Amino acid sequence: MIRGGTDPAALLEAARVIRAGGLVGFPTETVYGLGADASSDSAVAGIFAAKGRPSDHPLIVHVADAAQVLEYASSVPPFAARLMQAFWPGPLTVILPRKPGVAAAAAGGQDSIGLRCPAHPVALAFLKACATGVAGPSANRFGRVSPTTARHVAEEFGDTLLVLDGGPCAVGIESSIVDCTRGRPVLLRPGLLTRAQLEAACGEPVLDKDEGQQEDATLGEAPRASGTLASHYAPNARVRLMDAGAIQTALDVLGAQAAHIAVYARSIVRIPSAQVLYRRMPDDAAATAQQLFAVLRDFDAQGVKLIWIENLPADPAWEGVRDRLQRAAAS
Repeated sequence: MIRGGTDPAALLEAARVIRAGGLVGFPTETVYGLGADASSDSAVAGIFAAKGRPSDHPLIVHVADAAQVLEYASSVPPFAARLMQAFWPGPLTVILPRKPGVAAAAAGGQDSIGLRCPAHPVALAFLKACATGVAGPSANRFGRVSPTTARHVAEEFGDTLLVLDGGPCAVGIESSIVDCTRGRPVLLRPGLLTRAQLEAACGEPVLDKDEGQQEDATLGEAPRASGTLASHYAPNARVRLMDAGAIQTALDVLGAQAAHIAVYARSIVRIPSAQVLYRRMPDDAAATAQQLFAVLRDFDAQGVKLIWIENLPADPAWEGVRDRLQRAAAS
């Protein structure tokens, strides 16, 4: 059932469900999460079962403020503290050494844990009411398109799941994930925050996962992290990334016979068939991120078989959107 996220009674009910070991759908500025008490391995097991997610694929634990971090992390490197100070509450997850005996299931059995403080008033009120960290991956079936509205969550899990409605997500793609467990910051998943912003905040270079191991052999292997599998964020339709000219050529060749195809592109495209769906991609990376998952879900709802998406600009601002589309196209 969907309840208004600003309703105090709904927040109290959601907190009771969490403390009783149940699941709650809740909004963040990035995407909607499927939450459970991070301190309860049995509650967290309910997330893995509901999503069909492998239990060794770690979850992000959402906290109400930075003071809660030390309930889960055994240490916080100075550069990680600078990142949290700069971007919390906000779309940044830091991976820190996990305190022994805490949140093992949420961490996927690793000795590290991902933590985030979301910048959404409903999420923060919910977390404060729960008085515990909430493990919260995206509220969708594993590997599929993330939800950015309460209705998306209800479509995934039905009316029996309590979902707090916080409106459409303002960011629209998942948080940036920075590994802070190996002495140097390593970007494991890009998001809205650019590498330049992260580097300015932490005061040192932020390495790529692959670059880090090439530049510094002492770093060792990166921890597993949410949303970093090669195939992820995928709609039911097949996604293909193409140059604008290739999209137009393919449509012109098919002509009036083109059907069950959706096009998402910045360039003006001539549509030769009424059976082709067209949505114009914004010129701005942040605006594209905000609507991306909703657009993919809408295309699926209209029964298309193919989604042709124009290749993105090389600008670093597009890194997070590019990451999501490359993983969606890998399915």
